[in-house]
Formats: sequence, C-alpha cells, structure tokens
Amino acid sequence: MSPSPRSRRLAAAAVAVSAVAGMCLAAPAQAQASAPHNYVALGDSYSAGSGVLPLDLSAPLECARSAVNYPHDLAGRLGLSLTDVTCGGAKTQDYTGSQYPGVAPQLDALNSGTDLVTMTIGGNDSNTFIDAILACGSAGVATLGFGHPCQTLYGDSFDNTIDTTTYHSLDATLAAVKAKAPNARVAILGYPWIVPAQAVPGCFVKMPIASGDIPYLRDLEGHLNSAIQRAAADNGVTYVDMSKVSDGHDACESADTRWIEPILFGTNYVPVHPNATGEAAMADQTASTLGLG
Repeated sequence: MSPSPRSRRLAAAAVAVSAVAGMCLAAPAQAQASAPHNYVALGDSYSAGSGVLPLDLSAPLECARSAVNYPHDLAGRLGLSLTDVTCGGAKTQDYTGSQYPGVAPQLDALNSGTDLVTMTIGGNDSNTFIDAILACGSAGVATLGFGHPCQTLYGDSFDNTIDTTTYHSLDATLAAVKAKAPNARVAILGYPWIVPAQAVPGCFVKMPIASGDIPYLRDLEGHLNSAIQRAAADNGVTYVDMSKVSDGHDACESADTRWIEPILFGTNYVPVHPNATGEAAMADQTASTLGLG
C-alpha cells in the first residue's frame, strides 16, 4: 500500500530536520578542526617573560623563561598544545644556530604539523636597543637628566642599523619560519612601549634617561616596530600591534599601571621587560588580532 500524502509530508519534514540538525552539528566540528592545536612559541626575552616568576623549570636556566609568559597564557586560555622555545637574549641568528651549548636552534621546533607560531624578535639584533638603553642611561646620569646627550652622541646611528641590518635579518628569519611551518598561522608582536612620548615628572628616578632623550628612545622603538611590521607584511605574517594598547603603560608609570618594569625600583629581577600584567596584555592582543578565543 502506498503512503498517504500526509505520511509523505511528515517523512519529508523529518528528512529536512535531520539535514538541518546535521549541518548544525557539523559546523562546530569544522571550526574545531580548523582551530590551531599545535602551538610553537619562538623569540626573545619579551616572549620568554624573562624576569617574571615563577620560572619555567623545563627551560634552560640561561633563557630565564617564565611559566606565566604570554605563550603559556595564550595556550592555557585556548587549550593549545604548547612547545615553548623562547629564550632571553635571543637574536634572529638563534633561530638557525644554537644560542647556548645544548640549546637547539629555535626553528628546530617547527614542522609541517605546526598550526600556530608567535614571537617577538629583532630587539637584540646588533645589540641595537639594549645598547641604546645603556648609552642613554649613562648619558642621562652624567647630565643629571638634563638635555638630550644620547641623541647628540649617537644621532641616527641606531636607526641606520635597524634599516641596514635588523630589517633584513627579520625578513630572512620570517621567510625561514614560513618555510619550516608551511601550514601554520605565524604572528610577530611589536614591542610594547618602554618609555612615554615625552618626559614626565618622576620618570628620571625610575628610568635615569635625560628628559630630551625620552622622545629619542620612543622614536627609536617606533622605528624598530615599523621594521618588524614591514618584514611581517613582506612575508605574509600577521603583525600584532602593541603600540595603542600599551600607550600609558610604560616603565615610567606607577606600579599598578605599568606593563614594563623600570631600570630602578621595579618588581622584576630583569628590568626594562614586561611584568606579569604586560605578558597577559600581550596574550590578549595576540588573541584579539588573530581572532582566537
């Protein structure tokens, strides 16, 4: 006996409902499949969280890697499987060579199964930024905080090094990362602001840099971040811009506001680096930029 028209309509409706339900169930499964699982963190002390306790006891002590750095924060909140090879003091050359005896080149952690890569790198290349901080600090003490002795002494030499050396190292390094992890989303973070745009009252006590050299250092960091952003764009890598979100959280701010610890009277055992709040902010900005979480 053939089914009645009413039975046929009920059967068709059931098939339609089943199809819709199947699509609804399939959508999360597809999203889950495309989400990053294997996460590799590369980079220098700003990624390692050097100076923030507790230490990551699985890391070489020379790397001063924190157990609560932004890669650990990001992996924890997103449920990612993290391989963290960040190391304080790392330069782009340490991606392809051993930074310390027994420490593998950072690129060795990457392969075709890597889904996500993040890093900060470039600030230590040619010792440009650390040399600038030390030079400007020494010059600032010598002039008791007046004038712009560092700018007078060094002019555009640090900027020239960024253009002639650092940018090209970054460009080659990001290309190498993409080649080693061809299926991964790759992101490089800019450095959060270390000093304010202009000298502010009380800053010299914490950051002994002459008032006129504060904007000089700020512009130098901006130049470095621009080189990082350009290298990222040239290699199809996501740039995580920390400039807007970190403004007003520099090392000259109060302890409850700053993300970067100062040279003097800070809480980190490694000065001029992000504190725990700063590392968490870097994780926030990375997740937001990548559309994760």
